[in-house]
Amino acid sequence: QVQLVESGGGLVQAGGSLRLSCAASGRTFSIYRMGWFRQAPGKEREFVGSIRWSIGVTYYADSVKGRFTISRDNAKNTVYLQMNSLKPEDTAVYYCAAGRDGGSWDYWGQGTQVTVSS
Repeated sequence: QVQLVESGGGLVQAGGSLRLSCAASGRTFSIYRMGWFRQAPGKEREFVGSIRWSIGVTYYADSVKGRFTISRDNAKNTVYLQMNSLKPEDTAVYYCAAGRDGGSWDYWGQGTQVTVSS
């Protein structure tokens, strides 16, 4: 099992920045990739971006490309989501996830709220 704990959410004005963290513990050697998802009220959960744990290759949704950056610190078993130029439509609960392969997301964090005011 892998446990994921997010932190860093909060309230920010449009145009501002936030950095989310996701600390992994447990069987972290089994992690192939980690990702960020978000869910706004009344909407389905959507993919934000992901990172291959071993080689650091990143992928992003078009809606955040150029504004959000995912990075990781292998020594700390932590992945980060740096969010810049935030928009009110970025308001959502942000979830961290980990997958043991490229086809599934096996572990999820509890989520952290990000609210962007206009």
